[in-house]
Amino acid sequence: MRAAVFHDAHDIRIENVDAPTDVGPGEVLLRPFWCGICGTDLHEYAAGPIVIPTEAHALTGASAPQILGHEFSGEVLEVGAGVTNVVPGQRVSVMPILACGHCFYCQRGLGHLCVNMACVGLSYAWGGIAELAVVPATHVFALPDALTDEQGALVEPTAVAAYGVDSAGVRPGDAVLITGAGPIGALASIYAASLGARVFISEVNPVRAALARSLDVGEVLDPSAVDVIEVLRDATGGIGVDQVVECSGNERALQTALDAVRSAGRVTQTGLHTRPASIDPMILAQREITYNGTWCYRLTDWPRIIGLIADRGLPVDKVVTGRIGAADLVEKGFEVLLSPKGEQVKVLVNAR
Repeated sequence: MRAAVFHDAHDIRIENVDAPTDVGPGEVLLRPFWCGICGTDLHEYAAGPIVIPTEAHALTGASAPQILGHEFSGEVLEVGAGVTNVVPGQRVSVMPILACGHCFYCQRGLGHLCVNMACVGLSYAWGGIAELAVVPATHVFALPDALTDEQGALVEPTAVAAYGVDSAGVRPGDAVLITGAGPIGALASIYAASLGARVFISEVNPVRAALARSLDVGEVLDPSAVDVIEVLRDATGGIGVDQVVECSGNERALQTALDAVRSAGRVTQTGLHTRPASIDPMILAQREITYNGTWCYRLTDWPRIIGLIADRGLPVDKVVTGRIGAADLVEKGFEVLLSPKGEQVKVLVNAR
């Protein structure tokens, strides 16, 4: 079968690989539909292997070369013995994180912090940018008719965004700043607005800013053109926003977040910083600001996120700016997303 395979930095190939020959107990065979290109995938392509193991992974035994893709939807083709939660023909979304179940964190319901964590499409035999994939049945969740195949592939990044907003403690009526309108920032803005928050979005890239405005969920501020702190204080009676969800992974945006939040407010770090960033810890103390990080999402959150998208009609598919076939994965996917021009925000790959 055809699959997108990571070999090394700047070396992703669409090539023939052996198709799965059997489905074991507790497993399902899928035909992937759509798969998103994630920031983690981009990091692997630009400077990897980072997360992708070069030696056998302790939990899964996987190592490079690695079939890519962990944000995906698909159709169930076959189920293994003992599988009762899905049946052949159902459309599903895949929760890709694999946890050992017995480490300190797993035993406390924090499987996303598992010390042996693996991920479909990064440290597992199969991935979503392929004609077929085998995953544990416990990791697939049926999609209601209200969700499209594309929305099914966006459950994973929506879960990341929602976890950040929830960790910030956003409530109806709160003023919230989202720094960065990339895929996670845009999805966080949609979710925060659905909670009844007053949303402000800071984004300097014109393409991402235009996307954020098209969502119509809050005021979009260009930090190169306006004083974001001044605008926010004017809008909040001089107090500052209640929470900031920092989604850019940019040092300047982090500093803006700390200046923008009110005393006793909360800054949640959801964007990944690929290099150290400096802050003034005295600000945290003097103003009793809580600064916390988030990593992925709770592994039990898939049914809730699917329900949120379906029941609230969250327009998560509006963050998609490009749709490509697997043959164009590198040229029109990875290279375009890594381009300084920033002409795309979220690209989905048709794995069929």
